[in-house]
Amino acid sequence: MSAPPPGPPLGLRLANTAKIVSGAFDEALGAVGGSRPRWLVLMALRKHPAANQRELAAAVGIRAATLTQHLDGMEADGLLTRRRDPRNRRTHLVELTEEGEKAFHRMREAAVEFDRRLHTGLDERDLTCLEGLLDRLSANVAPPGESNTRPPVD
Repeated sequence: MSAPPPGPPLGLRLANTAKIVSGAFDEALGAVGGSRPRWLVLMALRKHPAANQRELAAAVGIRAATLTQHLDGMEADGLLTRRRDPRNRRTHLVELTEEGEKAFHRMREAAVEFDRRLHTGLDERDLTCLEGLLDRLSANVAPPGESNTRPPVD
């Protein structure tokens, strides 16, 4: 049996770093009146206008019941509307309002600025290396025959 590598376990360092970066991103969105769930919903609606709630939940990567709670708040804040799908009355279509478009642009600017902060001190070679390492770590923990890599979010 080989000795463990020196220093804290890599998974722990990665998890701690992810927590710090995630918290900072949440703060950046919060500074413009947003949150990560709202940002994800707005991005999904920009990509798929008039999505139904099931499609939206899949695009955002959360359960439908959780999505409903977020949509309730976003609708109350005037960011989106929900209406019955005329082709299937059991389905609700979700659409951005003008205020939702404005919120999207505010959060997008905050996300772009946050990404600039993350890039500080990194050159193209660093970024290429980091992306490769993240892909490798994801692949290392994926179940056999599956991939944990996800396409970039638009």
